[in-house]
This record gives sequence, C-alpha cells and structure tokens, in this order.
Amino acid sequence: MNLSTWLHQHLPQVWTSRGLFAWLLLPLTGLHAALLGVRRLAWHLGWRQAQRLPVPVIVVGNVVAGGAGKTPLTMALVQHLQQRGWHVGVVSRGHGRKSHDTRAVMPDSLPADVGDEPLLIRQKTGAPVWVGADRAEAGRALLQANPGVNMLVCDDGLQHWGLARDLEICVMDERGVGNGWLLPAGPLREPWPRAVDLLLHTGDNGLPGGFVAQRQLAPVAHDAHGRSQSLSSLIGQPVDAVAGLARPEAFFAMLRATGLQLHHTTALPDHFDYANGVPSARDRPLLCTEKDAAKLWQHQPQALAVPLVLTPEAAFWQALNQRLAEKPFR
Repeated sequence: MNLSTWLHQHLPQVWTSRGLFAWLLLPLTGLHAALLGVRRLAWHLGWRQAQRLPVPVIVVGNVVAGGAGKTPLTMALVQHLQQRGWHVGVVSRGHGRKSHDTRAVMPDSLPADVGDEPLLIRQKTGAPVWVGADRAEAGRALLQANPGVNMLVCDDGLQHWGLARDLEICVMDERGVGNGWLLPAGPLREPWPRAVDLLLHTGDNGLPGGFVAQRQLAPVAHDAHGRSQSLSSLIGQPVDAVAGLARPEAFFAMLRATGLQLHHTTALPDHFDYANGVPSARDRPLLCTEKDAAKLWQHQPQALAVPLVLTPEAAFWQALNQRLAEKPFR
C-alpha cells in the first residue's frame, strides 16, 4: 500500500476527533493557515482581483475535503434552472483528468481528458460544460462558444476566488466540520463558519441553519449498452461493488440499505483511473457509481452503474428562487 492510498483510507477517520495523530499534524495545519491568510490578504488589498463574467454565476462547493454531494447538487441545480427558463452552462476544474488545457466537454469525451464529474454533468443535463484550472477563462470560452447561455454554474469552486460570483451554495454532509481543524489535521479547506448564500445539508451533522436534502440510490442501474436492471431484482444473490470516491464506504452502505448482499467491495481513491487496474472479473454482478462508470465501462461494460439521486427540500428551491429574483439579472 502506497502513502497516497494509506492517507485516503485513514485521514477521514483522523479528522473525526482531535486525537494524537491529528495533533501531530497541527504544525502543517499552522502552515496551511498562514498561507491561507496571505492569500486572503492579497485579495483584500486588491493585489489580486476576481474576474467578473457577463452572466450571473452560481458557485457550488464545500469547505470540507471529500465528497459531500456537490456534483449531484450541481446537476439538480442545472435542471432546476433549465426548467425556469435559464440557459445554463457549467464550468469545472475537471479533477482527475490528465489534460491541462481549457476545453469543452462533449457527451463522448474521455474521462481522462475532461474529468469524470464534468462528463457526468454533461451527459445527465445536456448543458454545455467546459473545464479549466482557471474557471473564469473556462467561463469565457464557454460563453464564446455558446452565446445563448445566460447563467453559469461553477462546480466545486467555493475556494476559487479568481471567479466573481453572485451566489454561493455550500454543501455539508453528515461529517459536518469534523474536528473543526484545517487541513491536514482536520478536514476544513478554510475556516468555518463563513458567509454563504445558501447552506444545504445532505446528512445529519448537528450544524445549525441551512436546508436539508435527501440522498438515495435510484431503483434502476444500467450498463454500458443501456440495458437496465432493477436493484430489487438483485436482492437475494451476492453482488460485488466498486467505488472510486472520496468516501466509497458511503456508497456501499447505501447499497446495503436497499437490501443488497455485498459479497466483495473495492474501495478506491477519488477519481481513480481504471486504466491502472480494474476489479477482477467474477461471476457476480458488479455495481459501481455513475461517476466511475465511464472509466470502468472501458474495461468491464457489463458493470451496472447506480445513479445517486439528491432531492433538496422544497424550501431550498424557494430560497434560491427568491435570491435570484432579488438580483438584478435579466
């Protein structure tokens, strides 16, 4: 086991309390805090300035390392805005991709070129998606290529201060803020609490305020050929599962909650590249996340991808609509 894999498996547990290992990491956390402070000062003094695009920008992100439901919320947000008449585009860094340029995401793009999450957003919403380390540059390129777009959503950009935003949405899962310390002694990318326009909880974490969303697996999975199979039809037989997520055990727990019997599970690092190895072929159904599917299907097209459905409460959408109505858009 290499260091990266070990950290991926054990750091989330370290971050749940202020134990010995967390204390040992505090000097590095102090360095992180100092660098964060210098960065904030540069923006505050105007040494660096956020770039404003000619359309409204909504940023979806979180302050805790690891998945909390940002991408499922981004897709739900895009679909909600589309239903209300907005022509939405999405920008993202494209974590896990091997390319380094700014480029469009097409429905048949390779995950290695654009990232697994941007590809999933493009395929599920039909919205134009561009990836780039500089989100403002990606946004300008998207708008030039799609002049009808009048709203941009930035997936995972809460700490990308170079892009000016009109609304910020922060997602928190059941971990809350963990032990409350900054990385690497704790899970926080930046200090919390901080001001955001909307706070959405995808799990019970005890934090005050905000709105609640339910996360559940869709009842039907599908393979690379578009064939569907209900999860209920798999109950009573052993199945395998694989997940390349920040918290793969959360996916496995959701599968078990549907009544499935998981014979073998493979937990992999977030954005895992299946070209470097795939689960061994067995005579049992293999379940994966939609995020993993495009990469895994290149090697095992029979794997069944299980969609994750995120459903915010109605009050969240009402609050979002109200904030959009209060802005001088259109």
